[in-house]
Amino acid sequence: MLAFLFVLPITTVPAANPANAANSETRHPYRKHWRHATVGRSALAGVGARAGAAHVLRRPSKWGGGGAGFGKRLGAGMATHAVATTVEHAVAAPLHEDLNYHRSTKKGFAPRLEHALTSTVVTHNTKTGKRTPAVGRISGHAAAGAVSQGLIVGAGGASTAGVGLAADAGANVVREFGPRHHRRRPSHSR
Repeated sequence: MLAFLFVLPITTVPAANPANAANSETRHPYRKHWRHATVGRSALAGVGARAGAAHVLRRPSKWGGGGAGFGKRLGAGMATHAVATTVEHAVAAPLHEDLNYHRSTKKGFAPRLEHALTSTVVTHNTKTGKRTPAVGRISGHAAAGAVSQGLIVGAGGASTAGVGLAADAGANVVREFGPRHHRRRPSHSR
């Protein structure tokens, strides 16, 4: 079952557009986003930071200290994170959910904060543009909670899912109010 979840986002799917009937298979549209969200630099840094914090706090205590304890925390964190992003993308793709955060166009602190927090559980359909519940994101965190409960005896699956959604809400607030990142254009010296 778990192997199926890891393969799903990177497999090919039949072309939905009859005009592309000659090309019977196309890449899954969420593939690049899934890869970046699962094993991109910021994703791996986040998993490492959470494992480091858990190691310092000795949570769970049964894993002990030292390199072996940190390795167990890092492995469990990576497994939980991979399941969360895989389920999120597998559910969001057929529902056409927009997985990217979009800054608010509203003015003022309170409306922008509301937008950031609401965007944790509400998204837009990429085909219709209508607001819709973020079923993929919620499902991903629920699956991560179930996995953490299996990996860490005594870990509450619901609390893990809640912590994951709270972390997403915090990240959205940072995205909303933090500095905008502009990609540098390559300079062409002549």
